[in-house]
Amino acid sequence: MTVFLVIIVLALLAVTGWQISKIFEMSKRPDADTSQIANDKDNKLNGILMLAFVIFLYVITIYCFWEYGRFYLPEAASEHGSEYDTLMFVSIALIMVVQVITQGLLHFFAFKYKGEKTKKALFFADNDKLEFVWTIIPVIVLAGLIIYGLFTWSDIMNVNTEEDPMIVEVYAYQFAWRARYAGEDNTLGKANVRFIEGVNQLGVDESDSYGKDDKIVTELHLPVDKPVLFKFRSQDVLHSAYFPFFRAQMNVVPGMITQFGFTPTITSEEMRQSEYMVEKVQSVNEERQERNEELIANGEPTLDPYEFEYFLLCNKICGQAHYNMQMKIVVESEKDFNAWLEEQPTFGSVMADQSKDVDRPEDTSGSESPASEGEEDAEGEDNTNEQSQESEAVAVVEKNN
Repeated sequence: MTVFLVIIVLALLAVTGWQISKIFEMSKRPDADTSQIANDKDNKLNGILMLAFVIFLYVITIYCFWEYGRFYLPEAASEHGSEYDTLMFVSIALIMVVQVITQGLLHFFAFKYKGEKTKKALFFADNDKLEFVWTIIPVIVLAGLIIYGLFTWSDIMNVNTEEDPMIVEVYAYQFAWRARYAGEDNTLGKANVRFIEGVNQLGVDESDSYGKDDKIVTELHLPVDKPVLFKFRSQDVLHSAYFPFFRAQMNVVPGMITQFGFTPTITSEEMRQSEYMVEKVQSVNEERQERNEELIANGEPTLDPYEFEYFLLCNKICGQAHYNMQMKIVVESEKDFNAWLEEQPTFGSVMADQSKDVDRPEDTSGSESPASEGEEDAEGEDNTNEQSQESEAVAVVEKNN
């Protein structure tokens, strides 16, 4: 109903505006110029407006670069990140140079060559030299940029297997991530979504010996200065693994395995202590403090202080909770990483523990039997009548006693 009323109000405002314009037309002096053809005064006004617009455009562009440049990410935390950033800034520089020149000329010419009755436009049927210039220059510039981009892309995407990169699988599902580390053999076991059951949430093939020593975790740890090759899988819909601080992103596609590799170069603690991040954390916490004062006044829970962490994000709109699909990443020394990884249980041990729980005749709590009244026993038969008969037999014995 509210939407319907808003539509009616907007329609009435449009009709009112149209009626007011008609009143202005009728109130003009009899000698006023009512011609629909632009005169010298109109052309001069539009020429000035065009010139003013391009000046405004340049001023606002300079202001945005100056004011919002602080929102750029800090230096890349991966080995290939500097190449990625260089490619991006070269592209931005070329675009800005072309934009400044072409937009400046366009609006300046609109002002300089504005229509006047005493002027006559010079008409070119064609000009081969001009067409050659404005065709060949963009071709050369774009070809150079594309070739440079392809070489950069090739360097980034072609992981050097001779460096023996660590193999890590990143598994996506609505709406969270899991990571699977290859064991000492540095080979991931086979996996398929058809094998997903119980604690085997990633569908690892239990019959594959390579998967026994795999380790599945909910927090991604990476050793600094060691190459990592990521294998991506999706359980349900299209996701996108986005590592903003490492300048890496790869689509995670259901039914296929995609991959991306990089070498972390800055630990979480080093990034946390950087000048950029110290200022950012301070700024965020100041805003949170102001917000907390409002929350306290309203009797609501307050926000925790912000502390920087690397995160893996989903960069595809994959559903309702897409915004909160993230996994913490910890980049640390190889010694700390190995100590952490050593503490994580292997897939084989997890499945063995599950088998023990299934085979255990009693619930570990000991509060009740696994087959309670009205439930089926292990063979799938209803034991309600059997329990009733046992109860009656006990009652008869007690009565006879």
